[in-house]
Amino acid sequence: MPLRTLSPELAKKAEDEVNEDPQRIEKDLQTIKEWIAKQPHLSARTDDQWLIGFLRGCKYSLEKTKQKLDMFYTVRTAVPELCLPRDPKDPIVQEILSLGTCVPLPKTVKPDDPRVILVRPGLNDPNKINIMDIMAVNQMISYIQLLEDDQSVIAGQLVLLDFSKTKMGHLTQMTPSVVKKMVICGQESMPFREKGSHHIHTLPGIETIFNLFKLFMNEKSRSRIHIHNEDMEALYKFIPKEILPTEYGGAAGPIQDMIDHWKKEVEDHRDWFLEDKNFMSDEKKRIGKPKTAETIFGIEGSFRQLTVD
Repeated sequence: MPLRTLSPELAKKAEDEVNEDPQRIEKDLQTIKEWIAKQPHLSARTDDQWLIGFLRGCKYSLEKTKQKLDMFYTVRTAVPELCLPRDPKDPIVQEILSLGTCVPLPKTVKPDDPRVILVRPGLNDPNKINIMDIMAVNQMISYIQLLEDDQSVIAGQLVLLDFSKTKMGHLTQMTPSVVKKMVICGQESMPFREKGSHHIHTLPGIETIFNLFKLFMNEKSRSRIHIHNEDMEALYKFIPKEILPTEYGGAAGPIQDMIDHWKKEVEDHRDWFLEDKNFMSDEKKRIGKPKTAETIFGIEGSFRQLTVD
């Protein structure tokens, strides 16, 4: 299938910010496909729309694109509970989708602004649903964006985290091991251009979790963390009210409509997700040293020696 045609605004941003040259796209895609074919350990998607998301996210650096693709499929083998797609009909997946723990907002002020992703980590019962289940479903939504949302890929993403319903039971699931897996899977394997994170309605003790995340984040990501607590006016300076759900003082409509939309999107992609589960790495076939969960996420030393407050 031919690649989607970009809007004029996104086409210009792609040229200015991610080094996209329409005359070079076909050649670059072919180079990546030939590279994948030569990797005995990789079983990867090779459709153009999927691969161009990685090229754009890596600003058309072929070497970075290869590294990102390799890591994307390698972490599926290393931590399938986090990175491998689930069946949208799975009852746990259905419950998480209905909660709306991760909701990409439909509107932006300008057509080439970053996509805002609303994340609400405290909606689930922590005694019933584990944080890894939540993150796995959130990943599935990200896969749809990578495949279909050119604005997210080219303009990047802003994350809005609302901790208003978060309890201590949610925080205790955020162990150093879990946090490191979450950061590396997002930072090293996904090709989105992260434009920062904004945190509201935080609770006592959350600073320790923030500092734990910072241990594994790169400097650019650390510098883009904004904590607004209850100061919604400060938030609106970064994320205008007009694009936020009604519940956040915005004008974009009720959040339930957005939840229903994304639940249907995931369900409509069921065949794609079931097929996508077959794409991963076989480390026994990798040329050179195999990559395992221990080599990717292994933590040198002991966390007892780390200061996170």
